[in-house]
Formats: sequence, C-alpha cells, structure tokens
Amino acid sequence: MPISYVRGLTSRDRTQRANHHLGLALTFVAGATNAGGYLAVQQYTSHMTGIVSAMADNIVLGQRDLVLAGAGGVATFVLGAACSAVMINFGRRNDLQSEYAAPLLLEAGLLLGFGLLGSRLADVQGLFVPATVMLLCFIMGLQNAMISKLSNAEIRTTHVTGMITDIGIELGKSVYWNRRAASARPPVVSDRRRLVTLFGLVGSFFVGGVAGAAGFKQVGTLATLPLATILVALAVLPAVDDLRTFMRR
Repeated sequence: MPISYVRGLTSRDRTQRANHHLGLALTFVAGATNAGGYLAVQQYTSHMTGIVSAMADNIVLGQRDLVLAGAGGVATFVLGAACSAVMINFGRRNDLQSEYAAPLLLEAGLLLGFGLLGSRLADVQGLFVPATVMLLCFIMGLQNAMISKLSNAEIRTTHVTGMITDIGIELGKSVYWNRRAASARPPVVSDRRRLVTLFGLVGSFFVGGVAGAAGFKQVGTLATLPLATILVALAVLPAVDDLRTFMRR
C-alpha cells in the first residue's frame, strides 16, 4: 500500500475518496467496538438515542440508578466529542498535519488500555457507571466527532440510524417521477455515489460488529488490540510528519 495513500487518509488535506475510505475503516472499528463492547459491558455505547429513551422510561418507572447510569453514558460521550473538537481545532490553529490523526491516536491508546485493563476497569465505578462503560462511550464520542468535522457532517461512523435514513432519502429520489409539466424546476435526482457510500458504511459497521462480537467472545477485551493497531496504522504518518517538522525547527 503506497505511503502517500495511507498518509492521505488522515492528513489535513482532504479528498472525497480519502473521506470515503477512512469512513469505511472507522465504521468497521466502531461496529467492532460497539458490538464487541456489548459482550463486555452489556450496553451499546454508541447508541445515544436508545440511552436517552431508556432514561425517560426509567424516570417514569422510578429507576433512579438506571437514570443516573444513562446520564453517565451520555455525559462521557459528549466529553469524548468535545475532546475531539479541542484536538482538531488546536491542530488547525497550529497548522499541524495531524489535526485529524491526533484524535485517532488517542482513540487507539484508549482501546489499547481497555484491551489490557478491561477486566480491572469493570470493577471501578465512574460517573454513575462502571469505568469500562465511560471509556467506551468516550471513545465513541471521540471518533464520531472527528469524522463529522473531517467530512463536514456527511459521514457518521457510529450513527447507523442517520446512515439508513440517508439511504431511504436517496432511494426515494431515485424512484421519483419527474413530470414534464414541472420541467421548469430542477429535476429530483438521486446521488448514486453517495448511495453506494452509505451502503458501504452500513455494511462495514455490520461486518465490524460481527468481527468484534466474535473476537470478544473468544479472547475478551484483548479483541480491541487489533482495532487499536488499525487506528495507529491510519494515523501515525501525519503525526510523524509533524514530529519531523518540530525537530527541524
């Protein structure tokens, strides 16, 4: 695989092709982390819609502890997204090539820590939830914010609901009948390239989920180590470029 291609996946200078390929890789990682993490913590840590809905149900049912647990998951997801935004904006203001790579390297480090310390972290209580849940929610928020800023919110790697909604929109456009009587207005046309991208992202998330669940079933939290390796491979070159620039100065 050419070095220039790998560097372009997470470098500051973006192309639509690089965004698409990076999105496929990150949806695989997100699917594996989310599905596999469920086997470890019994909770889907990227599904904020479900968590917030469960909080509403538990308020009515009087389940105070479950409400607080949901709040802890949402809060750490938000913190992860905020952390990603801070890192990216810092990189932009300092003209770093690794403005998008830095959050992925942090995510790789956190996945590595989860893989090596997951069983111990499960007994540590964090913000109303075990530290393992906090860590995975933080990772999901970190990654989703990173790819959202990188692609101008066109790609979401942990938000499958949005992807499937967009698939429905594009399919609706593709079957719309543009009558001649309305020819004065621009025709309704489906973006086939975007539709292929969306199907690819959903498929990658699903394949990642299968791989992650199988990995967690076989080796437990150590299954995150290959995921961390993928992220490092994606992000290390822009970081090395910045390090070389710093050393020259």
